[in-house]
Amino acid sequence: MKYSAKTENFFDKVYAVTKRIPYGRVTSYGAIAKYLGAARSSRMVGWAMNGAGKHPDVPAHRVVNRVGLLTGKMHFGSSNAMQQMLAEEGIQVEDDQVVDFKKHFWDPVLELGMD
Repeated sequence: MKYSAKTENFFDKVYAVTKRIPYGRVTSYGAIAKYLGAARSSRMVGWAMNGAGKHPDVPAHRVVNRVGLLTGKMHFGSSNAMQQMLAEEGIQVEDDQVVDFKKHFWDPVLELGMD
């Protein structure tokens, strides 16, 4: 993927939303995209999360797919690092999926409102 100033700006917006996900909660790529007014850009949110390792203050481990699967776990150094980080926050994961996903789901549209 070729990055442009527009892409970098979008990534910055993704990181800003991700920083607001509360401890012990998760959200999805699609929920972040929808909040940013780009509902069809969940894949681009995923690309931003892939690069979040350069931003240690971004809790990328709290972003999962729309059904709670840890689809980005390969970007955390080891295959179980993402699961361990979530477990430290009280989120149980089985077979790479957040248990009781709806209970832990944080929707930025509902929680932050639309800007």
